[in-house]
Amino acid sequence: MKKKIIPIIVALVLIILVAIIGFGGKILDKYTYGKEWADLDEYFGVEEGELAILLQNDITSHKAVIKDDYVYFDYDTVREILNEGFYVDRNENKLLYTTADDTKTVLFGEKGYSDKAGSHSLEYEACYCQGETVYVAAEYVLLYTNYAYERFDRHLQVDTQWGQKQTMEITKDTQLRVRGGIKSLILKELEKGETVELLEEMETWSKVKTSDSVIGYVENKRLGNFNTITEMPIEDYVPKEYTSLSMPGKVSLGWHAVGGVAGNSTLGDMLAEARGLNVIAPTWFSITDNEGSIRSYASKEYVEKAHGSGLQVWGVWDNFNYKNETGADVNSYEILSSTTKRQRLSESIVNTATDLGLDGVNIDFESLTEECGVHYIQFLKELSVLCREKGLILSIDNYVPFNFNNYYRLDIQGQIADYVIIMGYDEHWRGSGDPGSVASIDYVSNGLDRTLAQVPAEKVVNALPFYTILWKTEGNKVTDEYIRLNNVADFLQRVNVEPTWDEATCQNYAEWKSGNTTYQIWVEDTESIRVKLNVMSSKNLGGVAVWRLGYGNTEVWELIAAYVAL
Repeated sequence: MKKKIIPIIVALVLIILVAIIGFGGKILDKYTYGKEWADLDEYFGVEEGELAILLQNDITSHKAVIKDDYVYFDYDTVREILNEGFYVDRNENKLLYTTADDTKTVLFGEKGYSDKAGSHSLEYEACYCQGETVYVAAEYVLLYTNYAYERFDRHLQVDTQWGQKQTMEITKDTQLRVRGGIKSLILKELEKGETVELLEEMETWSKVKTSDSVIGYVENKRLGNFNTITEMPIEDYVPKEYTSLSMPGKVSLGWHAVGGVAGNSTLGDMLAEARGLNVIAPTWFSITDNEGSIRSYASKEYVEKAHGSGLQVWGVWDNFNYKNETGADVNSYEILSSTTKRQRLSESIVNTATDLGLDGVNIDFESLTEECGVHYIQFLKELSVLCREKGLILSIDNYVPFNFNNYYRLDIQGQIADYVIIMGYDEHWRGSGDPGSVASIDYVSNGLDRTLAQVPAEKVVNALPFYTILWKTEGNKVTDEYIRLNNVADFLQRVNVEPTWDEATCQNYAEWKSGNTTYQIWVEDTESIRVKLNVMSSKNLGGVAVWRLGYGNTEVWELIAAYVAL
């Protein structure tokens, strides 16, 4: 009997031993540090010839490349994370950078750049084009940008901000891992005494960055000697200061709609109407073709008469009047996206203004597409340099700002222009088929608030509408017509309608029917203009403009004169 039991006991013991060994192996495996290494190319997301870009403490989706042992960024990366001031003209193979007083120009593939001082050589190609991509040398970007970069095998550390950082010391040889956890893949070995930057502290692991800018995780028990370091900012590049010209007090500008040379003779009538006016802006100049040629109704005699009446004259250049009058094919993108055409236009504007003895330039480019935005801003930058050289005031007309038109870049205009004029009307416009106010008080006030978030108040001029729209609705058909501010009272009297004050819009409102037609009008008059001027005064703006001279009345101009005198 005992002989039969012994083999059974041995078998049971062996089974138990195997189970213990298996369970112990699992326990041992669970608490044993993983030894598998991460694929660093995969970790940084790079292929041969690429360098991942770490911006501060984040691995970005951007890549840098190496050419002739120099680091290059693609143009979009430069504009997105380093300096959006660079401008590329792919048709003319040029890279431009415009400061407050000059434009630096690089030809693709050239080891140098030019400006008004002449040519300047470099030891590297400032930029080059490969396929559809333009690359800019990191060293060339440094000439105009305060940033730092450091190159490693697979990545580039880029810093644009500086402050305080926390560091810790490695207290025992260990590994930097992709994630917190002993089984996570290894990124690199860390030696005792090595210093790392502490990015995020967790319960048992911390996120750190090594001296060669590899970001991963280390066990907290391997970290000690916490320290705080104040970083020294890079301030090697000192940008040229944008200087501005300004009126001695508030601007009071009136646009003088001149439809031909004969229209200049109405100057006296315009001045007889206006009180408190100190700037007159005749609509003399309009682009006529895709080369940027200009039609002019300008008159030196007009300028002299205006000066004799104590007024400054800011000539208006637009991109739409000639096209509207003749149906000509005028494509603003074709002009502004060509460096040659754009710069020729800027020079023409400034030379014409100087020859006429104008005090300023007023740019009224409307209906630009988003695609055109970057080229328009480059045009304004280049024009501002020339205006500054000649002592001409540069003012720019703009729609009320919204997200959908932010490519007009009021923030940049606020730096480079002397005055940013907001056309505070056309909330509802003729032909829109949408009856409503031309300029309700919320539309004006909120638009100014969005502007003031981007432009210094002393540079902001709000333009008032000296007109309103009569809306006519018959079934689903909506038609409209303009009514001048100085005619609206007579019109309402003729139709025997008494408007009532609408607190929501801060305008007098009237609605009536005649047959099957419903009429609506949100009136611009002395009362509505007074409210707008009060709001403008509370925001300490740089002044007021009106569209247009000849549409106002004595009472409204008295309000403007009082506003300007404040």
